[in-house]
Amino acid sequence: MRPPARPRRVAPVQPDRTRARPVPPPTAGPPAGPADDESAGATSDLPHDPAPDASREAREARAAGGVVMPRSWQPVRPPVVSSGSAARFAERAAMRRSLLRRRVIIGSVTGVVLVALSWLLLVSPVLALDLAEVELTGEGTVVDGAAVAAVVAPYADVPLPRLDTVALRREVLDVPGVRAAEVARVWPHGLRITVVSREPVAAVPQVEGGFALLDVEGVQVGRVDAPPEGLPVISVPADDPGARALTAVLTVLQQLPPELAAQIATASADSQDAVRFGLRDGAVVEWGSADRNALKVRVLQTLRSAEASRGAAVFDVSAPTLPITRS
Repeated sequence: MRPPARPRRVAPVQPDRTRARPVPPPTAGPPAGPADDESAGATSDLPHDPAPDASREAREARAAGGVVMPRSWQPVRPPVVSSGSAARFAERAAMRRSLLRRRVIIGSVTGVVLVALSWLLLVSPVLALDLAEVELTGEGTVVDGAAVAAVVAPYADVPLPRLDTVALRREVLDVPGVRAAEVARVWPHGLRITVVSREPVAAVPQVEGGFALLDVEGVQVGRVDAPPEGLPVISVPADDPGARALTAVLTVLQQLPPELAAQIATASADSQDAVRFGLRDGAVVEWGSADRNALKVRVLQTLRSAEASRGAAVFDVSAPTLPITRS
């Protein structure tokens, strides 16, 4: 037999307090009739008015089904300009027009002045070159003044501001015998040309006869049958490599004082370190290289003026600190 079933405990049912809502008491008033129901239904069909304080035009537009723009979207009317503001605006506009006219006038006057000045300087004969006022200096005994004048002649009547002095200087340098040149304007019509001529400092015998005249740079500036008075005659090897011996002789001659250079009758060099001079009184000077020339000049002058060595036939100053004289 089965044991008897125990009775189950049933929990008491709690009331649902969350769902319990108080029922508001009925409001006092007459019961709604059929008329009221119709008016309520009619009212619920109208669109809701979001703005209680809307104007009559807005309400009529809503009732007609139109679109009503909010107040913030309504077009803004331009502010009314007072008579004082209009006067100020007119004054400012007049000032702008006056400033524009002034700028136009100034620009026009400036353009006219520039055009007139350009014509005066670059076209008119007011500053034209006059060949009678061209000055030439430094031509010496070699440069032909007529050749320089022929170079300047094509520039006659050219205004000085337009005159190309650089090109004219290059043309003057092409004149035979010109070593250096400078061209400067002399206002209002003149021109100053200063040249450095290639004055001959030595004469070199030529194989075909005669003598070539050389300047201090070894450039031939002329040719004569007999050596000019006062110029030393130079003898160097014909196969002198790079003309070093000739360059050494010319360098020494250039650095000699005028009183000593006038005493030299001949000059020779077997190499660039063996320069030799023959003086007009018959003495011989062994000069050596072209170094320490100033010291060698002082030593030679001292030896030739001293009583003990005045009559020597050979003065060797190739080593200036240890000079040697020979009779």
